[in-house]
Amino acid sequence: MFKPAHELVLEARKSVNECSPAAIHEQLTGAPDTLLIDVREPDEYRQGHLAGSINIPRGMLEFRISNEPQLQNLSRPIVVYCKTSGRAALSVVAMQAMGFTNVVSLACGFDAWVAEQRPIAKPREMSFE
Repeated sequence: MFKPAHELVLEARKSVNECSPAAIHEQLTGAPDTLLIDVREPDEYRQGHLAGSINIPRGMLEFRISNEPQLQNLSRPIVVYCKTSGRAALSVVAMQAMGFTNVVSLACGFDAWVAEQRPIAKPREMSFE
């Protein structure tokens, strides 16, 4: 039986802890060792992202974590986000299956963060002058 992506996301959200932008902002202030993972595509990340986040596109998440020992601390606080939280929910489920115990998703994603006018980082534009 075919399951569309939307249905997979709804199922994932049932087993994922989603935290509001305000709660994530508070966590980042109180727990500076929190790892932020942006699972959007590189072009999305370059347009703006949460300061201090690393970009690991959803399709590469399990592979990159498997190949980088510094990302394998299973109890470290981790926040995963994407544009609206669908890819993040799927990513958190995958990370839980990998053994991570302290990973949450940013509820409603980067769009909600921006809507609340929370700070974002953008790469500096290149100047050719």
